[in-house]
Amino acid sequence: MTISYTLKVANSRFGGFSKLLFRWKGSIYKLLYKEFVVFMVLYAMLSLVYRWLLTEEQKRLYTKVAQYCNRSTDLIPMSFVLGFYVTLVVNRWWAQYTSIPLPDQLMCVISSNVHGKDEKGRILRRTLIRYANLSSVLILRSVSTRVLKRFPTMDHVVEAGFMTQDERKKYESLHSDFNKYWIPCVWFTNLAAQARRDGRIRDDVALRLLMDELNLYRAKCSMLFHYDWISIPLVYTQVVTIAVYSFFTFCLIGRQFLEPLEPGQEGDLDMYIPLPTLLQFFFYAGWLKVAEQIINPFGEDDDDFETNKLIDRNLQVSLLSVDDMYQNLPPTVKDKYWNESTAQPPYTTATAAETLKPSFLGSTFDMRMCEDAEQSQPAETSPGVPHIQTPLLSRFFTAASPAISIKNFGRGSRGHPHLRHPRVDGGFPSPHPSRSEDPESVACIEEEGTGDEESGASKPPMPGGCLGGTRPPEASEMQRKELPLIQVKAPSSDSIGADRLEAWEP
Repeated sequence: MTISYTLKVANSRFGGFSKLLFRWKGSIYKLLYKEFVVFMVLYAMLSLVYRWLLTEEQKRLYTKVAQYCNRSTDLIPMSFVLGFYVTLVVNRWWAQYTSIPLPDQLMCVISSNVHGKDEKGRILRRTLIRYANLSSVLILRSVSTRVLKRFPTMDHVVEAGFMTQDERKKYESLHSDFNKYWIPCVWFTNLAAQARRDGRIRDDVALRLLMDELNLYRAKCSMLFHYDWISIPLVYTQVVTIAVYSFFTFCLIGRQFLEPLEPGQEGDLDMYIPLPTLLQFFFYAGWLKVAEQIINPFGEDDDDFETNKLIDRNLQVSLLSVDDMYQNLPPTVKDKYWNESTAQPPYTTATAAETLKPSFLGSTFDMRMCEDAEQSQPAETSPGVPHIQTPLLSRFFTAASPAISIKNFGRGSRGHPHLRHPRVDGGFPSPHPSRSEDPESVACIEEEGTGDEESGASKPPMPGGCLGGTRPPEASEMQRKELPLIQVKAPSSDSIGADRLEAWEP
């Protein structure tokens, strides 16, 4: 059965987990003690052989072998291999538990949508939920050793009441090479369709809801089958097992007490019991045993799933829901807080202190705001105030400026004639064809480019140079703050020659 200790760790206290170390059932001691005893016996035998049976020359040779083995243990990534493998196994273990089919949702839909207080309606509801339970029993017989031992043959399933003799004949008459756990689900659908035709299910919406819940139930049965069929790849399990066993094989040889090779050399402390090595074995081998125990939780280990208890619970609860609880309602009356605007259930003396704690309204409700009233006033943006850009955005928008881009292309065309092609009207294409060009701006740019050629590119162009004529000093100063100054350097004769050679290469 599953070992539950949830109540023992409900409250954190001094030595809370320490009390769990003295349990035997479901513990790591019960799981690992046989391997631990074997490791200690082998270690003691090698130690006795080294101390009493080997000659001096043999001891020297064994010392070299032991040192080599001790160094080799660092080459095996135990923590990585074991950690990843155990994480995979634990995730798979919990996913298998969530795939166990439970009839709770299905039985509520049957009880509310399959009508009839007569004997036929009662038989119909009980048969529908029995088919669902039969499907789960058949799939659990295929994956769980406990359930198979409880129902070893179909006679035991019939005797337990999950199936009638006629249903067994129908079941066995359908020949298939694959698992037939899905047959009761098909019976369920046909019976639900017949109930819809007979008016027991009053509309198609209720029938659709019933079919959806059955499909979810059947999908969980299918997932259990596939989890049992598709295991973790065998090579991964083999790699982890070989890594652990080879690591501790090296430890058996390399962690022995060794006498110094040279006379007068100080040796290690002779610890007859290698406590660090034993702790390493306890941790790493225990980690592997945990994965070994939960890789298939449908066995008979202490922490495996109690599938037989689940079968009993599912059958009892589902039949109670669709039969005894059908249209069996308590009278509806006014609740205790009918005339109260705020319902406040009472507290006991043991929990009265919780009423003194204020309700949590959000983390910012305790934030202290500035007491200055001006800081709480909404800010008004004036249309005359220039927009201040961040340095990164300024560089981005400056690089995308049409005037600078055309100017740079104009300068680069003298050094790289193959980059630009003149238009029919004698001009050059704009780098932004979707934008309309201002004739005055283009004329100013060409005039500035001519002036730079005459001066030998000695003076950097002023930002906003010829665009819009002469500007006031205040406007020029404001533009310097907004846009960085960009200097375009004329290409040298060496770079021009190199670029021309690259352009004519095939």
